[in-house]
This record gives sequence, structure tokens and C-alpha cells, in this order.
Amino acid sequence: MKLENPIFCALDTTDIGRAVALARDLKGSVGGAKLGMEFFNAHGPEGYRAVAETGLPIFLDLKLHDIPNTVAGGIRAVLPLRPAIVNVHAAGGAAMMRAAADAAREAGDARPLLIAVTLLTSLDASDLADTGVTGSPSDHVRRLAALAAGAGLDGVVCSAHEIEALRRDLGPDFKLVVPGIRPEKSDVGDQKRVMTPSQALASGADVLVIGRPITGAGDPRAAADEINRSLAA
Repeated sequence: MKLENPIFCALDTTDIGRAVALARDLKGSVGGAKLGMEFFNAHGPEGYRAVAETGLPIFLDLKLHDIPNTVAGGIRAVLPLRPAIVNVHAAGGAAMMRAAADAAREAGDARPLLIAVTLLTSLDASDLADTGVTGSPSDHVRRLAALAAGAGLDGVVCSAHEIEALRRDLGPDFKLVVPGIRPEKSDVGDQKRVMTPSQALASGADVLVIGRPITGAGDPRAAADEINRSLAA
């Protein structure tokens, strides 16, 4: 997937009216929208379809993580919605990811990109240590990304700080979806491993997931257009 506009706006809300209004307003200024478990748990397929009817491609950010058969069933359940991207947790293991990939292929030409979450951008080395994981966040991400690639997934969700290493490890066609993107002078919020949009794109990101800097702005479309200008500079 090579998008003319790499920005996917995270519509992190349970307010279906606001989500639809934002999607309509942002169409033409972003490449797609991300709907996460907060929204999907509140509104399900009906809410998803309301946003998708605006014409924006949708990244369905469910972060599935369970036994292989259950995750495969979860993927099959959302295939009729035709998301552009859907994801699982790489920590679920190779067998789980292979089962998810097999299920996604059942959609044929309508198959979404299937990607794996490596390490949440809200976590750092001390958080990993608390869970018993040794080594640096970068090493952990590279290990999980290689596992995802071997399981047949299209790419991973990673922080901007792992982009260059993953490009070296896994080549130019492996998709890198990057959250934790913050324009210059933006509040980083609860994100610990962040980068500006232009830096992330120059490093080799395919999709930039940007939420609050756009949705929290007084004029979300103007905020998205400003980010686009920074990418073109």
C-alpha cells in the first residue's frame, strides 16, 4: 500500500456523531482514519460503517491477542467491513499471527493489510523491565517484527525510533505504521517515544497515525493541512 497521503487520523472517541463529522471534515486532508477498540466496542460494525461511508479508508485498530483459532475468527468477523488495515499483537506469537494471516487471505482481492503491534509507544525500557523483558525497546521491537514478517504479515506498528532499523532488517516492502507522531511544539501527552511527521516520513514510515494534534485542534482540517505542508517542505 502506497498512499498519496500517509496520514491516518486517529478518531479516538466514543461519540459516533463526532467521529463521522471529523471523517467528513478531514476527507481530502488525510489518507484515512483509525478506529480503535474504544469506538468499536461502543458502536460495533454499525458505527464502523457510518464512518466508512464518508469514503475514508479505515485502519481498524483492534489489537487482537488470543489463541490462534480465536484471533483467526476475529479477523474473519471483520472482513465484511473491508478495512484497509487491521492488526493483532505480535506478542501473541507466530502461530497466532499465521492463523490471522490465513484468515485475512480468505478475503481475496479485498484482503486488508494485516499488521502486528510490536511495542506500544507509551512504553519504554523501564516498563519492559517491569514485565520481565530484558534488552532495549529497539531490540524487542526488531525481534517481534521479524517474527511477524516470518508469519506472513504485511508489516508492523512501531515507534518512529525503530523505523530505520526495521527498514534495514526487513526491506522496503514491509509496511511500517507509526503512531506517536507529534508535530513541532505539540504536547506529547502519554507518548514516550515520539517524532515529528517529517522526521518519521524521511526515516521510511509508510503510515503516520496522528490523533490529538488534529482532533484536538480548533480547526482539525487546518491542522491536518498544516502537517501536510510540513511534509511537502
